[in-house]
Amino acid sequence: MRVATGLGLLGLMAASMGSLRAAVAQGTVPTFTQKHGAATLTMVGGDPAKGNTTTIPTVIAPVRLEFESKKVAGKPFAMDAAGDVAPIERSPVFAKFRYGKEAPTQYADAMLRATFPKEKNWHTELAKPRVKPVTVTVPAGYGYVLESKSTGTYAAIVDLEFVQQEVFKKLPKQDGALVFVVTHNTAFYAMGDATVCCSWGTHGVDRATGNSFVLASYLRNAPAVITDKDAQPLTQQLAEFVNDPLMDPLFQRELYEKKLNPATAPGNAVSWMRPEGMKPGDGGRCGGNRVASTYFQLEPTDTNPKNNFPASQPQVVHGAGGLYHVQNVALMPWYVGAAEPYGKAFSFPDATMLGEPAKACPERRPGAMAAAPKPTEEPFYPTAKPNGHKLIGYWSGYGAKGTSFSLREVSPQWDYILVAFATPDKTAPEGTMTFRTPPDFDTEQFKSDIAWLKGKGKKVMISLGGGGQHFTLADPKRVPTYVASVEQIVAEYGFDGIDIDFESPSLSIDAGDTDFRHPTTPSIVNLIDALRQLHDHFGKNFMISLVPEGTQIPAGYPSYGGQFGSYLAITYAIRDILTFIDVQDYNTPPLQGLDGEIYQPGTVDYHAAMTELLLHGFNVGGDPKMFFPAVPAKQVAVGFLTGDTTSGIVDQAMDYIITGKRPEGVKYRMRSAKGYPEMIGAMFWTIDADRRLNYVFSNSVGPQLHGYPPSK
Repeated sequence: MRVATGLGLLGLMAASMGSLRAAVAQGTVPTFTQKHGAATLTMVGGDPAKGNTTTIPTVIAPVRLEFESKKVAGKPFAMDAAGDVAPIERSPVFAKFRYGKEAPTQYADAMLRATFPKEKNWHTELAKPRVKPVTVTVPAGYGYVLESKSTGTYAAIVDLEFVQQEVFKKLPKQDGALVFVVTHNTAFYAMGDATVCCSWGTHGVDRATGNSFVLASYLRNAPAVITDKDAQPLTQQLAEFVNDPLMDPLFQRELYEKKLNPATAPGNAVSWMRPEGMKPGDGGRCGGNRVASTYFQLEPTDTNPKNNFPASQPQVVHGAGGLYHVQNVALMPWYVGAAEPYGKAFSFPDATMLGEPAKACPERRPGAMAAAPKPTEEPFYPTAKPNGHKLIGYWSGYGAKGTSFSLREVSPQWDYILVAFATPDKTAPEGTMTFRTPPDFDTEQFKSDIAWLKGKGKKVMISLGGGGQHFTLADPKRVPTYVASVEQIVAEYGFDGIDIDFESPSLSIDAGDTDFRHPTTPSIVNLIDALRQLHDHFGKNFMISLVPEGTQIPAGYPSYGGQFGSYLAITYAIRDILTFIDVQDYNTPPLQGLDGEIYQPGTVDYHAAMTELLLHGFNVGGDPKMFFPAVPAKQVAVGFLTGDTTSGIVDQAMDYIITGKRPEGVKYRMRSAKGYPEMIGAMFWTIDADRRLNYVFSNSVGPQLHGYPPSK
């Protein structure tokens, strides 16, 4: 966990929650309130009923981000927003543009007037900004730069909390002003975890200074993979700030880490379901408990999938400043489903974007889980002889009583079954792993099922870790504890081996540890030692697999440090005893391929480009002196998430990587024109979900993999 200094998170330890809430709630801009039942909602500006014009002083803080992970002539590469100030001042944020039949005005004022259309003489205006540039140095573990080689354009992915805290260390309280913190072509991840990506920024009240602020990127000369334009991110975050000016962005992390009640968060509490049609297959899911989506600060009108650059349909507006793109956003009437004192429109500027008010998220009952439905289709049985290609899947088996199915019911298409999970025992000494038979099963019967699968020629492994499980092995004296606990689990249940699934922030690379060939981070060094001890104990047939997140392997290409590339040292050190590695292509932000182009998750391009980084080898952190050698194809698999892909995408990706036959529409050209015929295959999270989906993946990908010519 990263801890802020000064008046940041450390300051909370000395301050009462009450005084913190009072400081955060104040902000630096005028606000008014509206009552809706038991709720009181706060918005920016003066009371509409009084019909006055409220003018808010503003500051633009263009941020120069200097990246230690990318050097040019020995100096950090910079993404500088200084050149964006002039177009921002001409944009709808500050200049007057026309929206519908209303007289030209600023974006925020037009949005508020669309919310309260009856108030004819009421305005909320932003004054001409003062400009206060800020420089932030981004360490290797806090962000990276992506380049589109074909166009010579750049984008960056950066830790959102880090940028907010660093900027306001240099900007004291701006009494009465709204601060626009502006970055250039930069997307952000939240929670200090780059798998929680991507947003264009955030907004609210900075708890260290009390400044009201909008933090967002301005997009100019951006890579083509980014489809939002110019002022769109700024107007999105500004709109959310207008509807929820007292939000504390850092509180979201505390909600997760301390398991606090979301109702205690500062700002306007509004519950909403994602509207149907904005993102295919996403309608009916809970969007959030504030005006923006949880973590990503996205609008209900946003269509981007998780881990991609945000994307939504903009509104093109014309004015004295030229042509600009602004965000279509939900108005307050949409969130509360109320007519008075609001107008009839639910969205702005396009009033047709949202045709009906939001539906509230259903209450979640702790432990509530429906029984796993029995599939209506039958699993396919293998018809080909073993050819070296494997279908790998996780059997989770952990739900409420009655939600699981036995290992004997696993489709025969699965070759390697990874039981999830053995987890760190928080009540025992550091490094202790524990595993309990899932609640639906008798222990002896469970062991019998494992033996039955092995008798069918399957391999059954125990996966260690899992999402949300923090693991550390920093003390070398705890290595024997770790080794002994894992040995006990493997021996008792008869597992064929272990799968390492320690996700961020576990195994984070320490500052100063810059060479994957000679790591110095204690947790990484000690884990390598422990894996070798386990292999020596059980013998040459003992299986070891690694399942890193995308940030932990391919993100080591643009940057090496922190979570970025944290599995490279482990992979390199145990390559002689490694059974396979299957990088999760679903827990990963946009990244760059060997062709110098940027790819987004969820595409055949991405699967091919990220997998070939391992199959071909790459310069770690872009440094040719730090070349990570190719991993033999027979040790490499691709990781897929059942709820985040389709069998068609998987089929195409696997066929392209194994045979080299590039599907129509795929842009990434692999370095190996003949593909990688010995590549082991595909991994899925989870076997359980595949079964619920009538074996849609195992019945498709299994026969495909098993039907290729035998690998050598």
